[in-house]
Amino acid sequence: MSNGRYTENELNALVEDFKRDGFCVLRAHFSKDKIREWREAFMPLLNVHIEREGHKQNRGSMRYYVTLPFEAPFADTSVYEDADILHVCENIVGRDMVMCQLASDTPLKGSDYQEIHSDAMPLFPETNFETPTFQLAVNFPLVDVTEANGPFEVARATHLLPKAEGLKLIETGAAKLESIMLAAGDVMIRDVRGLHRGTPNKTDEPRPMCVIGYSRRWLYRPEVNIRIPRAMYETLSERGRQLLRFNPVVASLDEVENEEVYQAFAF
Repeated sequence: MSNGRYTENELNALVEDFKRDGFCVLRAHFSKDKIREWREAFMPLLNVHIEREGHKQNRGSMRYYVTLPFEAPFADTSVYEDADILHVCENIVGRDMVMCQLASDTPLKGSDYQEIHSDAMPLFPETNFETPTFQLAVNFPLVDVTEANGPFEVARATHLLPKAEGLKLIETGAAKLESIMLAAGDVMIRDVRGLHRGTPNKTDEPRPMCVIGYSRRWLYRPEVNIRIPRAMYETLSERGRQLLRFNPVVASLDEVENEEVYQAFAF
């Protein structure tokens, strides 16, 4: 049972929203102060990433994926152990789920429409059948998302369909890409297979979107993990250690290679 801001019935309704649409939204969930703190810490990381790896353009022109270091302010138990978020996620991918990702996706001015895609391959592509949900993305923006700064677009109820079938529904108009407007503090929980795309940021300001990944315990994607400094690991709660149990513990983040290895993202 959650000890968060939602009642049990409200949380169950969010789970049902997710099962039907492939995503659900928790409005005004994080405080403006917390989001501001993350944004101020994030911008220098983005600038360094662009300088070092911006030429790769692996997410498309002027769009950057940046792993967030597991340190303050990003290693925040009030975020990744949030009772309401965990309740929803556990009711979708199981209480033994793992936290496998802490990162961001940011379009800048000059970005373009991505191709419509899924963020994961089907587990059994030879069957032309999609399984129940196995990986979740918990997204929250560090600024208000508007029509002008590159909203995420997704087609509802495509998360349980083979990609070709979902694309056909979009092409015929039976399913529509929908812009998801999120204010700073809102949280979206989505199945990574729902067909979606990034859109152009037409403003002069970056539009950072954070992502925390939770997956079923047996799912392993070697290109995605969280490197946990030993000193930080010693401070983790029992729940935190359970969530992060399959991630590497390192002596120091100073010894970690900073090059992004999560390059192939669209399936």
